[in-house]
Amino acid sequence: MAKDKGTEIPINGVNDEKAMDEDMNEKNEAMETEDQELSLSEEELVALCREHVCPHCDVMKEAEGEKLRALADSENVKKRLHREAEDLKRFVGESILADLLPVLDNLDLALMHADQADDACKNFIMGVDMTRKIFVDTVKRHGLERVEPSRGEAFNPEFHEAVGMAQEASLDDNCVVQVAQNGYILKGRLLRPAKVMVNKKS
Repeated sequence: MAKDKGTEIPINGVNDEKAMDEDMNEKNEAMETEDQELSLSEEELVALCREHVCPHCDVMKEAEGEKLRALADSENVKKRLHREAEDLKRFVGESILADLLPVLDNLDLALMHADQADDACKNFIMGVDMTRKIFVDTVKRHGLERVEPSRGEAFNPEFHEAVGMAQEASLDDNCVVQVAQNGYILKGRLLRPAKVMVNKKS
């Protein structure tokens, strides 16, 4: 018997049109879902990404860490620059005042020998004393204070510099015997230590 070419016989011998229809329906539904996904707005896609992908995304975690580090570095730089600017304003005259200290030393030295001067020099000495007072008042307004250790005061390496030893039985060891040169502090920072003679009994 001749085979009819127009009739297709399925492998199982049963016409499976129903299964084919179901397959087509599934494909159509998948395409519709894909179309819906493609029609989502950018805000909706970002929201979906944040909800489902971002919490587990290593790249996102690394980017967040880098962002936090960059913010911390920026804040540290800002604080350091602010601190440096404050220090610059505070100590802007430090080098000038340090250069003026020998002038003050010489005025002090001149007045130390005022007792040996005769009557003719008294007006001159008075003028030197007035000049020194004006000078001291001026530098005080800029935050300069004198470090003037007293005899018998304990030697303090933070503010004193030992320039020699002396032996005084009436004083304890490591005490100031004599001040060779006064020291100065500028706004809490040591500008020049006081040069002193220190007592050593033995």
